[in-house]
Amino acid sequence: MKFLNLRFIFLTTALYAVALQSHGQAQYMETLPETGVSFEMVLVPAGEFLMGSSPTEAGRREDEGPQHRVFIDSLWVGKFEVTWDLFELFLAENRDVFSSLPDDKRKLVDAVTRPTPPFEDPALGMGRSGYPVVNVSPYAALTFCKWLTALTGRFYRLPTEAEWEYVCRAGSESAYSFGNDPAMLNEYAVYFENSDGQYASVGSKKPNSWGIYDLHGNVAEWTLDHYAADYYSTHTDKVVRSPWNRPVALYDRVYRGGSWDDDPEDLRSAARKKSGMFLQKDDPQVPKSFWWYTNSSHIGFRLVSPVNMPSSEELRKFWATVLDE
Repeated sequence: MKFLNLRFIFLTTALYAVALQSHGQAQYMETLPETGVSFEMVLVPAGEFLMGSSPTEAGRREDEGPQHRVFIDSLWVGKFEVTWDLFELFLAENRDVFSSLPDDKRKLVDAVTRPTPPFEDPALGMGRSGYPVVNVSPYAALTFCKWLTALTGRFYRLPTEAEWEYVCRAGSESAYSFGNDPAMLNEYAVYFENSDGQYASVGSKKPNSWGIYDLHGNVAEWTLDHYAADYYSTHTDKVVRSPWNRPVALYDRVYRGGSWDDDPEDLRSAARKKSGMFLQKDDPQVPKSFWWYTNSSHIGFRLVSPVNMPSSEELRKFWATVLDE
């Protein structure tokens, strides 16, 4: 994939971002060309953290251990979960929105395959504008990231499982980013007890201390990792740097954070969930769609973008790994 002036675009945006502040964090706003649709990214500093849960943590499961120290490089993180406003621009029927882009840019954007129409409303009547996208497969989320990268010139992707937990914790070592008391969830999360049976608009609850919203609850979020119950036991180094359990199949993938349909223990910073065919069981298509998971109205996704931009060759290898190209 060819990216014109990629590093110049990144540096220009980064310099602009430093002037903006959110909860003490630098941030920037990306506006898609030819549209009024934008999204915000927050700079998360590099650091080391203790990943996983303590054996004494209430609600802990075996796949959350053993605890181990992990180092994460600095990265830009979506302030909110990806919304329908943004995702719908990616759909095939909206291709003409970007028809006036310069030829070289339009060719890059149009080269990315876009989702086929869903069998039914994927939002299930729960809300569109300002609400998180749901019922999308990790393949759809990653292809969206590839499309967004081509459109903006900046590399966007899903977070790794380790990056996700690092961002969620925001320096904490408690069950939740705000402490250990699940009674405080009502202030920070949309979950089973306060959701009225559906997701909410993004940012409707308090952010964590790094100014990032809905990491606990609302919708769970896809990560880049293949799920393995014993994955943490493979980390034998004193400090593991940026671990990523690369995907080897469509299932099982890790999603994090808990959702509007989950109980408090599923919203903990260390809680892990895995995908499976059950997320497609209500899909009437034969073969079943690899874009839409019709039984996953509780899962969406969040964007991240590394501070140190990869080369074109590194990008090519990344997309080949995660999209099996």
